[in-house]
Amino acid sequence: MIRISTIFIAICMVLVAASLGLVLYSVAGISGTESAIVALTALTFLILYNAVSMRLRDRSDVGGQIADLSRGTADLARQVAEFGRRLAAIEGRIASSNSTNADRIQSVVGEINELGGLVRQLATTVSTHEDLLAGNAPTPAPAPTARPEPEAPIDLIAMPEERPVAPPPIPAAPPRPAPAAPPRPAPAVQTAHAAQTVNGRNQTQLLATLRNAIDENRIDIFLQPMVTLPQRKVRFYEAVTRARDERDQLLAAEEFISIAEASGLIGRIDNMVMLRCVQVLRRLMVRNKDVGVFCNVAASTLGNSTSFAQCLDFLEANRALAPSLVLEFKQATFRNLGPAETENLAALAQRGFRFSMDHVTDLRIEPRELADRGVRFIKVPASLLLDPRQASTSDIHPSDLSDLLGRFGIDLIAERIEGERAVVDLLDYDVRFGQGFLFAPPRPLRPEGASATGGASPNQAQDIQGSNGSASPSQGTTSGATSAAPPAQRITGNAALARRI
Repeated sequence: MIRISTIFIAICMVLVAASLGLVLYSVAGISGTESAIVALTALTFLILYNAVSMRLRDRSDVGGQIADLSRGTADLARQVAEFGRRLAAIEGRIASSNSTNADRIQSVVGEINELGGLVRQLATTVSTHEDLLAGNAPTPAPAPTARPEPEAPIDLIAMPEERPVAPPPIPAAPPRPAPAAPPRPAPAVQTAHAAQTVNGRNQTQLLATLRNAIDENRIDIFLQPMVTLPQRKVRFYEAVTRARDERDQLLAAEEFISIAEASGLIGRIDNMVMLRCVQVLRRLMVRNKDVGVFCNVAASTLGNSTSFAQCLDFLEANRALAPSLVLEFKQATFRNLGPAETENLAALAQRGFRFSMDHVTDLRIEPRELADRGVRFIKVPASLLLDPRQASTSDIHPSDLSDLLGRFGIDLIAERIEGERAVVDLLDYDVRFGQGFLFAPPRPLRPEGASATGGASPNQAQDIQGSNGSASPSQGTTSGATSAAPPAQRITGNAALARRI
């Protein structure tokens, strides 16, 4: 598009040429043709001059632009060179840092491997010595039968956050019993009667004892720790149910669970055990927030609407403990879930409670299905994991079971571990948790006030209070009379725990 200045210059040149021709025609007396030729010549000269001047001006402008472009290109080249230098320096630092970290990781991995090898060698040596001692130990003389001492109770208040469980001392080989004379064949009536008795009680007596234990609040729990492998630090506890009769003799769960399920008492037992577990868990979490408690729940409780409604209301009230309270069901329960059981299990999972599966009889496990139902732990007997026949009967080799379950967020726990040799073999299977009599048997709870008074009796505590100098004489007399009085019966065990909470 022609600029306005160019049009103005052209008009001016035409006017100048026309004016020149008019002046020559009117003043100089030149003819019109000659004056027109002169005017056209002047116009041509002006046009040529304007074109040449414009070309020179454009050339100077282009030269300036080229110079500016050259300067910009030089600046850009310098900036690119500086950026390349800085990038090379950063790459060098990253490479040196990666090499340093790789060396550190390699050294740490080497130390861990050496430590693992030492632990395996130590466990192998201990098991070898145990076998040697068991094979070469002399037969001790028969000792008089003594009353077995009660198991040491677990002190939940003085318990550290992570207490490693040391392996028990190597026991001496038990004396080989002398061959006894073959017993006389008993009549068939006595055999049938013995099959119906448990600890000298028949089923009717056992049912009556169980009812009295439930009514009189004599359902206790023992705690058995689950430890990490190979560190053997306590991570969880399993609540083992025990019932006490009128003479305070303990009945194991295996002795009365079947009768309780048949008589419909299992729901009340599960509610009482769940209450004990919550109370114990609150005491444990005072010192260690990472501890957990496994609570066994029967399949009949899960399928009974009335019993499950009571359990669900109680668990809803203690929903804050859901990350630390693990509900444990049998493998048969998960395999025989009905619509009601599935719905109740989903209701517990929606409230944040995790599940564990025990009483595993075979390794035909579907980890994806169990993970979808909320199972986060599977307890397998160590003998089942180490059984070479399971490699052919199961879908996966036992040594790969821990890795398979870990992909779905499920931890494998080896239970019923009773020897160091089993621990060595389980470490090769990458088992992270272990449970068994090798680490600790189930033990009763220690009363909460026992550790606070340092084992002193109530009379001693009152004497200490009475001997305080700031007490009045009447108070001292009262305390002295109290100390002279016979000591009151002390409530211990779960009764004291329930009364406190």
